[in-house]
Order: sequence, then structure tokens, then C-alpha cells
Amino acid sequence: MTEIHAKPVVAIIGAGPAGLFGAYSLVEQGARIVLLNRDIKPGGLAEYGIYYDKYSIKEGLRKQFRKILASPDITYYGNVRVAEDGDVTLAELRQMGFAAIMVAVGAQGTKRLGLPGEDLRGVYDSKPLMYHYNDLPPYSEQEFTIGKRVAVVGVGNTMADIAHWLTRDVRVDEVIGVARRGPAEVKFARQELTYIAANFDLEALEAEFARVADRMHAVGQNPDEAKGFLLSALSHKVLEPVSTTRIHFRFLSSPRRILGDAEGNVVGLELDDTELILQADGDTRARRLDTHHVLDVDTVVFCIGDRVSNRFGLPVQWNEFVKDENPRYPVDHESYEVYDPEANAPIEGIFVAGWARKASKGQVGLARKDAYNCAEAVMRYIGDLPGYDAGAAEKLDARLAQLNKPLVRKDDWRRLEAIEQQKAAELGVELFKFKSNVEMLEAMGLK
Repeated sequence: MTEIHAKPVVAIIGAGPAGLFGAYSLVEQGARIVLLNRDIKPGGLAEYGIYYDKYSIKEGLRKQFRKILASPDITYYGNVRVAEDGDVTLAELRQMGFAAIMVAVGAQGTKRLGLPGEDLRGVYDSKPLMYHYNDLPPYSEQEFTIGKRVAVVGVGNTMADIAHWLTRDVRVDEVIGVARRGPAEVKFARQELTYIAANFDLEALEAEFARVADRMHAVGQNPDEAKGFLLSALSHKVLEPVSTTRIHFRFLSSPRRILGDAEGNVVGLELDDTELILQADGDTRARRLDTHHVLDVDTVVFCIGDRVSNRFGLPVQWNEFVKDENPRYPVDHESYEVYDPEANAPIEGIFVAGWARKASKGQVGLARKDAYNCAEAVMRYIGDLPGYDAGAAEKLDARLAQLNKPLVRKDDWRRLEAIEQQKAAELGVELFKFKSNVEMLEAMGLK
């Protein structure tokens, strides 16, 4: 039965920044929200991606999220995985009659380069390591064997976070940032460099800039300017070093293969030298040369971006869910509507926001803006509907009640927060987190 005058009910999948800010915007525009979250706690990458000791940033976001979730028009279900092989499928949700579904699940997959040796012991993606040191189950319970000399492939903020952890927590001997292109094209924010700059090997940096200077000059790049940016972090308030870890870079070097020993352990990373080719639009691309070199490392970490899950139930191309190139409800010239290339038609009522729309694009501020834009597109879509099923939330509640697992609701999550805050006070630490889902469920009285 459809009801014209009842509030439309929108399902949001994912309770990270995009999902939460999207919920806020939709409620402000008159919708009711059912929020489904894979994790027990809301927050997503704001909780489990931002470096663990950035306490004030994280707490500022938590305050915003608490305020959003206080709305009586938002129903929260944590510990529920939506996937083709999950607790409930996207197809099931579509059949329940929600006015629309906003997908804000982030980019849960990881990217690799398809190199020989990627299955060796000591090769990792950055995301599991970030989840590990941020205490996200089950990664918090996993052991990661990190050696003494670590190659980190990629030169953006994620690489800086991994270097931060390797330098201050693991305290390895050496961290080498590896980049296909040159130092003029690094993606660091200067603030992120202040956490690691005290451990820069300045002599090695000078030698590296001298090594690549000719190739930079050939495309009109200024090595001194690029070096000045990296070293500018030293003129800001940097963290005092707590280890003798040396951090330096290997630019214009593209990974070729990972070398291993007879026991399956990493013993080196072979790199092709590259040169820069100037494009018509002024950008550059890297082209492999016929010369190679090997870094003597025992660990390799990939920090090369993210991809959405191909098990979620939506079509995927180029690491992203497919969007309609000719959307009916564009916002700021962007499409938030999902498209099925096989059917050559949009998937009715399904919208994407945040990293689910554009993997690895921006941080919390951009996720907020993207969520607000997506919410605008959703409400314009709902405004064109002849009616909507006001009982969709009840159908979902009945379906979830059939699961043989605890559901985490808002009151449960608030109780967990209070318990963890009390634990932190008792231990005299800034923050305390239970490291497993079992511990969190037991603390809430749900197991």
C-alpha cells in the first residue's frame, strides 16, 4: 500500500561521513532514514581511517555524528552487512519498497598492480594496516609481520599515514616512498608531512633529487621547487622523532616485480626507471625505460587507491560503481544515479555518494558536500514519484529479526561509547577501544 502524505523512507547503506551527512540532509528535507552499517560503530573512515592519535579531529567528528543520530527520524542498525553474500542483499532492500536507496559504503576493495610476487609474505595493502592500528575488527586482531626496510608504493596522504605508523609505532629502520612519476607530482598535504618530516633522510633526499633532476627539467619542472615543498614541513611544527627510522623516496620508478626467497618472504622490489612525457593538456605521464634497479626491502605496502566491492550487487567499471552519464537529477553537473550498462538503463531509485561514487576522492569535507548533493538528487527523484511505501522500514526490521546475529541499535551504541569512555578514564588514556566485535557485543549485553 502506498501513502502519498507519509514521510518517504530512504535506506542508506554505510554509516561513514557520506552516509551520516546524507542522512542529516534527507531528514532536514522531510524524509525518514533507515541506516545500515557493516561495523558496530558508526563513523566509517572518520573512525577507522584517520590516524588513531588525531584525537581532537576524531572527537569533533564524533560530536557531529552523535547529533545527527539523535534524530528520531533515523533508525540505526549496526553489525549488518549488505552484499550478495551478506546478511541482506541490495536486491532484497529494493523489493521492500523504499522510496530510494543511497549507497554510501565507501570503497571497500583494494587495488593492486598485478605484479609477480604480490602473494609473497610481507606484501600488504595500506587499508588493512590502517584498520589494524585504528582497532577495527577483525583487522585489529590480525598480526602483520613488518620487516626492517619497507617500500611504500604511492606518495600521497595514505603513504604519509603508513610512514607515520612505521616510524613511530613499529620503528622500522627505513621507509622508502616509491613513485612512478616525479617529486613535482606528489599528492601530500603539507600538514601530513609534519608528522614524518623529522625522520627524513636529508642526504638521501638530496641525492634523489640530483638523480631525477634532468628528467624533471626535460618537461619544464623545477626540482628545487619540488624539494622545497617536501622540506617546507620542517619549517612548521613537526613531531619530535621517537625512532631512528630513515624516510626517503625513489621517484621515477615503476614497480616491475616483487622478489622473494625460497621460504616465500619478500627480499626486494624490482623497479623500472621511468621518464616523464608532457601531455597536450600540460599534465605528464610516466613511460617505462629499459633500465631497472632493485630496492633491498623485506616489506612492500601498496598505497595506490581504493576500489568499490564487486560483491555489493551493483555494476562496477574502473574501480567504481557505474553512474548514469545522462542523469535525470544532476547536481553540480555530477551524476549520483547508478546505471546498468548491460541493460543500458538506470537502476531505478539507487543513488551513490562519497567514495562509493568516486573512490579515494577527497576527505571528510568533500564527503559531506557529496552527500548533500546526493540527498538533493534523491529528494528530486522522490518528488516525481506518485507515492511510496510507508511500511518499508517495518519490512526491513522483520527481515533483520530473522538473522542469527545481534543487531546494534542507537541505544546499544550509546551504551558502548559510555563504557569505552569509562575504561579510558580508568586507564588514564585519551581513548579506549575494544579490539573485537565479541568484546563490544558483550559490553553492550548483546552476546
